[in-house]
Amino acid sequence: MLLNDLNQLPVADAKHMFMQCCTASTWVNNMVAARPFANTPAIKKAADDAWLGLTEQDYFEAFEGHPKIGDVSSLRAKYANTKELAGNEQGLVKEANDAVLDVLAQGNTDYQAKFGFIFIVCATGKSAKQMSDLLQARLPNNRAQELVNAAEEQRKIFQLRITKAFGK
Repeated sequence: MLLNDLNQLPVADAKHMFMQCCTASTWVNNMVAARPFANTPAIKKAADDAWLGLTEQDYFEAFEGHPKIGDVSSLRAKYANTKELAGNEQGLVKEANDAVLDVLAQGNTDYQAKFGFIFIVCATGKSAKQMSDLLQARLPNNRAQELVNAAEEQRKIFQLRITKAFGK
């Protein structure tokens, strides 16, 4: 999509476009209100600015837009909303062996039980083993630190999706 097209989209269509990048409705509304954008760096800065100051509930809404890492059935269901830009973010997971997937699945369960939200990581280019190792490394964190980590990973994800949609 061209940036000029985004700037001229009706509100509902612009919301759909931004929802492909992040499913937090406050963030989406902030992005729609920030239009028009002069260039891709401007939209990327606006995206970061819109992310600042969101509430924990906003973060949770964004996290809910993601499948659990390595959960194939969750991938299919959750990517239905974001498939235009998120399509192959966990592509390397399908190459993992069962042992790695089992550790990843258990780690996801442990993570969600401890923190109350799913494990969020910018998965592009990472193998299932790398993501499992990251998950295990983050499990000892306290909830406050992990919320910061997850929010930063979400920020990386929407920045990557903006780059996919509009270039660098």
